[in-house]
Amino acid sequence: MTYLHDIGKYFLMIKETFVKPTKGKVLRVLIFKEIDDLIIGSLGIVAFISFFVGGVVAIQTALNLTNPIIPKQLIGFASRQSVILEFAPTFLSIIMAGKVGSFITSSIGTMRVTEQIDALEVMGINSLNYLVFPKIVAMCFYPFVIAIAMFLGILGAYIAAVYGGFTTADQFLTGLKDDFIPFHIVYAFLKTFIFSFLLATIPSFHGFYMRGGALEVGKASTTSFVWTSVAIIVTNYFITQMLLS
Repeated sequence: MTYLHDIGKYFLMIKETFVKPTKGKVLRVLIFKEIDDLIIGSLGIVAFISFFVGGVVAIQTALNLTNPIIPKQLIGFASRQSVILEFAPTFLSIIMAGKVGSFITSSIGTMRVTEQIDALEVMGINSLNYLVFPKIVAMCFYPFVIAIAMFLGILGAYIAAVYGGFTTADQFLTGLKDDFIPFHIVYAFLKTFIFSFLLATIPSFHGFYMRGGALEVGKASTTSFVWTSVAIIVTNYFITQMLLS
């Protein structure tokens, strides 16, 4: 029953986020601040992880091609499929649940502990719209981060495979283009957009409704990471089942 109560409260929170909006001039400032904190601030770690994981995917694929009959083009093909379909949109989103989600929960939770949210409500401001709505809008730019991750992941795979001596540049590029299905890009960005909404709202929920002191802020951040990761994985399963099966 507790889980059902929390799910209901979560959807009510989303409803309240879009009513009684804050002044446009104030929201504009808040949105740009959230874009800087959540999107721009995440580019470094995303670029680093994407490049090296792409390289690891290419190396592991090459090391498992022990049969000489299997063409080396498969390295480029496997790298493309792994990065575009799952690594960039899904596994990076789980990593971002730790970075972005914890930041959102701790920042809103600290405002709850220090009674800043109560002060907003006393002044007649819709605190959910003031705090959560800018984060939802900022995370709409999250697919841009994933596009960079896809590019750098494939670039890392290319450098690792070609300069590591596992295949030639022509073979890698041929595999990269083999049996390419454009809908896979649509699928990846569609679920990325849904993940961005989960990344903005679930941590906000845990931060907004937490109670206690500084210790509870840390617990809420951990809980939000767990449930955001679970939601992303379950959502990924259903989207894949509906769109690719």
